Parts: sequence; C-alpha cells; structure tokens
Amino acid sequence: MDADELYRRWLFDAWSGDYGVLDEIMTPDFVGHWPAMEVRGRKEAADQIRHSRHLFSDIVNTLDVGPVVGGDTVAARWTFHGTYQGGVPGAMASPGTRVSFVGQDMFRVADGRLAEYWVVSDGVGLMTALGAFGDS
Repeated sequence: MDADELYRRWLFDAWSGDYGVLDEIMTPDFVGHWPAMEVRGRKEAADQIRHSRHLFSDIVNTLDVGPVVGGDTVAARWTFHGTYQGGVPGAMASPGTRVSFVGQDMFRVADGRLAEYWVVSDGVGLMTALGAFGDS
C-alpha cells in the first residue's frame, strides 16, 4: 500500500470508526504526537479516535490538500465536520451544534505503514465554534 492510500485509509476509514484498519496501516510500535498527549501503539490510537467520536457524531472529514508524499513522509490538510455531543470542558454550545475545524497531519512511513504521527489543528477555532470564547 502506498503512502497516499495509507493516509486516505487513516482519514476516511479509521475516523469513520473502522478501527481494524489500524492493524493494516500502522506499525505495531506506532507513536502519535497530539498537541496535549502522546499515544503509543494501535490500541491507543484507536482510543484517541474513539474519544473524539464520543464527543462528536456524524463525523465527516474532507481532504483539503494532499496527501503530499516525499521520501518517508506524507502530509495533508483536512477539515473535520461533526455534531457536538457535549463533554468538552469550557464549551457552552448545546449538544447538536454542528462544528468544523481544520488541521494538518504529518506521518513518517516505515516498512509500508504509518509509524509516527504529528497533528496540528485549529483548537481555538473549534473552541470558538463550541462557544468557549464568546459568541459562536
């Protein structure tokens, strides 16, 4: 599987709740660097996605730019769309509020699988949409 396909399976299959795909696209020693935490292994990556899917339903990700592949790196820009379910500290939006925010992913590929991950997302934009910073 090439890096483009690996990325698309991450963005569209894994984030749609197909956690089994992680066994196919990630190395066993996968490390993910989220802004506030690190996850290690496929199970912790699945747990992180599962947590997001608990906070938001009707998740649809769009691929805005990429994937751009160079050497052992694949990167892309995406937009997350979801319906807020409640539970985000500081959020004033009512459950059922539809929100969107953007982000960028970068992966290191090793042995034909995703081995390491860095993500940067617009947390301020998300929290503004959730009413944490005044009017949403």
